[in-house]
Amino acid sequence: MTSATASTPPAPPPALARTRFSVLDRSRTLRGQDAPSALRATVAFAQQAEALGYHRFWVSEHHSVPGVAGSAPTVLAAAVAAATRTIRVGTGGVMLPNHQPLVVAEQFGVLESLFPGRIDMGLGRSVGFTGGVRKALGRDKDDARDFGAQLRTLLGFLTGDQTEHPQVHAHPAEGLRIPPYVLAMGEGATLAAEAGLPLVIGDLRGRTRMLEAIGRYRDGFKPSVWADEPYVIISGTVAVAADRAAARRLLVPEAWAMAYSRTHGTFPPLAPAEEIEAREMTAKEREFYESGLAGQVHGTEDEVAAALDDLITASGADEVLVTTSTYDRDGMLDSYRRLARLAGLTTA
Repeated sequence: MTSATASTPPAPPPALARTRFSVLDRSRTLRGQDAPSALRATVAFAQQAEALGYHRFWVSEHHSVPGVAGSAPTVLAAAVAAATRTIRVGTGGVMLPNHQPLVVAEQFGVLESLFPGRIDMGLGRSVGFTGGVRKALGRDKDDARDFGAQLRTLLGFLTGDQTEHPQVHAHPAEGLRIPPYVLAMGEGATLAAEAGLPLVIGDLRGRTRMLEAIGRYRDGFKPSVWADEPYVIISGTVAVAADRAAARRLLVPEAWAMAYSRTHGTFPPLAPAEEIEAREMTAKEREFYESGLAGQVHGTEDEVAAALDDLITASGADEVLVTTSTYDRDGMLDSYRRLARLAGLTTA
């Protein structure tokens, strides 16, 4: 098992020093591992992230994906919150078009009631990836277009002033302070601004598009009961290791899983990097694979610190939400440990 150097790390760059760092875990399954083991690994990882000083730990929602065990984020968030003490816990996110706003409000009300002051409500606008999943959920691809209205209804259930169902109250959520976040690109950033909510924006590789969306969000932000001013969380993959090649190997399993899903129609469990690097790929597989590796933030501690410092400075981000999925769990934890050290979260 690799480990971070034992020497005292230098002070983090200014942008990193003033920025919160958090974790998004998607409960990825590994080759030969079942889904229950992946979910238990998520809970254990949350405890490790808390010990390293990360600000929040979020879990995701995916349906009928063989390589992802996280299908019920509010249930998993409850298990994570019960196993931790101080780290904020939430969803990255609950896909609102898949659910009724009343039910979402009630679920988060229960979470906040059980773990007061620690629950975040991250909300996305995606629907099921395939027609079969959407049919099973009782949803349609066009339901994503109603995200703005669904969001307003949900927020109204929390504040108690929604008008669509005046006789209905979301107990125990009504009146509780459960901070909402919008996971978005493009139009979603505009909706976050109009609602006066913090924005979580992904894809660190699409830098120009991301910075443009952040600019629109800040320009259009309207203060609300949820936030007085814009708050931006940038989200993406970060891999840190003793050398750049080792950091790149941490990216390989996820890049191959994405390439396989684009060429075979199913998202597989993560395989060892060595096996993937040795395989013969078709031209199309190689194209998607190399695309998945390109532009990711990875390297040594110095290289990653410089890249993140530049990205945070350019975006003005208040927080970085890191997701790193790989077959090598020891390497993944070491990456998060190194990142915590270079960001000044811990000296461990």
